[in-house]
Amino acid sequence: MNIERELHETGGFLNLDLLAKQVVEGYISGIHKSPFHGFSAEFAEHKIYNNGESTRHIDWKLFAKTDKLYTRRYEEETNLRCHLILDNSASMHYPAMKSQSLDSLNKIGFSVLACACLMEILKRQRDAVGLSVYSDEFEFYAPEKSSERHHHMLLNKLDEVLTDSSKRKNTDTYTYLHQIAEKLKRRSLIFLFTDMFQADAEEGKLFEALRHLKYNRHEVILFHVIDEKRELDFSFGNTPRRFTDVETGAEVDLYSENIRENYKKAVAKYLADLKMQCAKYRIKYVGANINENFEKIITAYLLEKQKFG
Repeated sequence: MNIERELHETGGFLNLDLLAKQVVEGYISGIHKSPFHGFSAEFAEHKIYNNGESTRHIDWKLFAKTDKLYTRRYEEETNLRCHLILDNSASMHYPAMKSQSLDSLNKIGFSVLACACLMEILKRQRDAVGLSVYSDEFEFYAPEKSSERHHHMLLNKLDEVLTDSSKRKNTDTYTYLHQIAEKLKRRSLIFLFTDMFQADAEEGKLFEALRHLKYNRHEVILFHVIDEKRELDFSFGNTPRRFTDVETGAEVDLYSENIRENYKKAVAKYLADLKMQCAKYRIKYVGANINENFEKIITAYLLEKQKFG
């Protein structure tokens, strides 16, 4: 499988569905066994076969023993409701993608493809998935469904998010997480993709909103999407640069070397506090470095689904 070649031939992310399928298939092949076995179609009991029903699940071994037709009854396949929440603020579109390749994804590109991969798994398991997109407004909301039409509608929205970076958008995480929480009436597995950047960062408000998502016994997984090289290590070389806040437009001129040590200490403290608060509210924290592959995303999903019940 050559994902880079497929990206070139399909014009980058124009075929998000194809790329997501390739990533998921590659993951399955890499571990040499399907991670889907037993998740969405666990055997429950036998029931007598009725004329006219599909013969697909007839237990022929039991027929040989009893001379009666029984079918295997499975647990409800749409037994999971999953909601994906995507931060579409300007900071998520940093850095600008220079090419349409997996090696140059920015935060929004990484998050969109990660969402598409999760949707592909959910589709295969016949689970219901919904999507919310927010920035300085509540841009999009779709409730959890499992139909093919719904799947393609969400893919189209993700593709739209990826290509629409024409305007500066602030982040209003507090407001819209509360609104999303109000819409999720039934227990769901919730995935939030965000870089956790907010101009008026007030951690108390943020975690109050995240705690609201836990209402109705929802399970919340926070994928903290970051560019470790730039945003954690502050690796910009020892030349004078002008740094611009992509959300507010504020500018500052400086040598990155002069502030790197203090910057890294401040970021390390912020991350430690963030992880501690997530642990306090029983929110699964997953660091999602855009320079790494999607194995961590898929693995985190599979582990959380096994615990969801």
